[in-house]
Amino acid sequence: MKIGVLGSGLMGKEAARDLAASEGVTAVGLADIDLKRARQVCDQLGDSKLTAYQVNASDEQELANYMRQFDVIINALFYSFNEVVAKTAIKVGVNSVDLGGHIGHMTDKVLALQDKAKAAGVTLIPDLGVAPGMINILSGHGAGKLDQLDAIKLYVGGIPVRPDAPLEYNHVFSMEGVFDHYTDPSLIIRNGVKQEIASLSEIERVYFDKFGPLEAFHTSGGTSTLSLSYPDLNTLEYKTIRFPGHAEKFQLLVDLNLTRMDYEVDVHGQKINPREVLLQVLDPIVELGDKDDAVLLRILVSGEKDGVPTTYKYEMTTYKDRGTNVTAMARATANTISVVAQMIGKGEITKRGVYPPEQIVTGETYIKEMEKRGVKIIETAQSEKTHVNI
Repeated sequence: MKIGVLGSGLMGKEAARDLAASEGVTAVGLADIDLKRARQVCDQLGDSKLTAYQVNASDEQELANYMRQFDVIINALFYSFNEVVAKTAIKVGVNSVDLGGHIGHMTDKVLALQDKAKAAGVTLIPDLGVAPGMINILSGHGAGKLDQLDAIKLYVGGIPVRPDAPLEYNHVFSMEGVFDHYTDPSLIIRNGVKQEIASLSEIERVYFDKFGPLEAFHTSGGTSTLSLSYPDLNTLEYKTIRFPGHAEKFQLLVDLNLTRMDYEVDVHGQKINPREVLLQVLDPIVELGDKDDAVLLRILVSGEKDGVPTTYKYEMTTYKDRGTNVTAMARATANTISVVAQMIGKGEITKRGVYPPEQIVTGETYIKEMEKRGVKIIETAQSEKTHVNI
C-alpha cells in the first residue's frame, strides 16, 4: 500500500518513520510547504520508501494532485486544515485520517461529510491522536464487551519524568493549546445529563507505579465524540493527569485574567493582551527540550456483562525512546494514526463514510499493533463488587 503524510513536523515525521518500518507499506510520501524541510526529514529517517513532496495545503488543486497518488492519507497538519483535507479526500477518492481538533468544531465539520464520503466509497477517521484517539478506540473496545454500557471515565496526561518548579510540567504541544484546554468548559455526562463543567475543577488524587501520588482534573475536548456515540451513558468524564499542585497554580493565572483572549490592559498608553505576554514568558520555562517525558493513561469502562456489574480497565505508561530521542507523546500519537491508516490500507477496516475511532477501529488489533511498537496497553476486567482503584 502507498500512504501519504501531510506535514513533516514532529507527528508527521514519526508517522513516516513507522510507515517506512512497516512491511505492508511500499511507498511513503512526506509533504510539506517547505520542500527542504521535507527532504531533511526523509534524509534523517534514511529509508528508500520515503519521498519528499512540496505541497501547499491551502492550494486545493496542489493538495488534490498529491493526495490522489496514495491509498491512504495521514493528515498531520494543524487542525484548521482538517476540513479541506477531508473534502479533498472525498473529491479524489482516497481514504484519510487526521489527528483531530475540537476547537472551532472542526471534527464536527469532518463528521458532517458522512454521506458524501460514503457515496465516494472512502473511509475518513478524524481524532486519531491519544486524547482524542487512543482513548476513543479503547473506550469503544470496552463498550463492545459489555451488554449494557453505563460509564466511561478517562484519565490521561503527558508529564515530565522529573518535574521542575514552578509548574511541574513541560509541554509537548503548544502552550496555547494547553491554555485552551484549561480554560474552555469541559463537556461531561453526569446522572445521564450532558452538561458543561469548569476546567481545572474537581481535583482528585490518582496513582501510577513509579510516579507516586498525582492529581487529575477536568479539561476541555477530552470526551471528544464519545457523548455522541454513547448518548445514553450515565457518566462520562475526562480528566488530565499532572503532578500535585499544578491545577491550583494554573487556576491562579486564570483568576488573574492572564489567560483570556478577550482581555487587554493599558501599559504606558499601549494596549497589551496579558495572555500573549504569559505565553512568551512561560514557553521557555516549560519547554520539554531533551528531558524525558511519559504518557499515562487509565480508562474505566463500566456496565453489565451477563447480568453482572463489570468494569474493563485499560492502562498504559509510555516513556520517551532514548534510542531515537522520540518523546513518549509522539510515540503514542504518531503510532496510533499510523496503525489505523495501515488498517484501512490492508482492508481490515471496510466501512465507508466518516466515523469516529470508537465506532470503526478494532480494539484488539490496535492493542496488538501498538505493543509491537513498544506501546503496551494492559486490559483487566473486574466485577464492581471488587473495588477498582484509580
